[in-house]
Amino acid sequence: MFSKPLYIQVRQNEFQLRDLDTARTHRKQAIPEFSHPRMLVGNFSAAQACLKTLVSETRGLTLFTPAVIHPLATLEGGLSQVEEQVFQELARGAGASRVLVWVGAPLSDAEVLAKLRGD
Repeated sequence: MFSKPLYIQVRQNEFQLRDLDTARTHRKQAIPEFSHPRMLVGNFSAAQACLKTLVSETRGLTLFTPAVIHPLATLEGGLSQVEEQVFQELARGAGASRVLVWVGAPLSDAEVLAKLRGD
């Protein structure tokens, strides 16, 4: 069964998850912290554990869930290929079957769906 997408915003040591299935937003502050002064995700293991916990607490680990992951800090000069891969792997590790990394203005639910459709 395919689920509606997740919209994951990443801030300094925090994930905000918008579940388009339920139209609810959930936040999780990372302990231990995962951010570094030069990178939004400096400790991959801590970030992955935090995001997996948040997804599990809000939805359970659902396979075949598309996700848009949206870094919102430490973006000077855009994302490097390495940083983009980090965000891809974080979302996949939390159960996403398909991942789009978005850099830009925050998205509405309709915009998340449009981005995943390729509009």
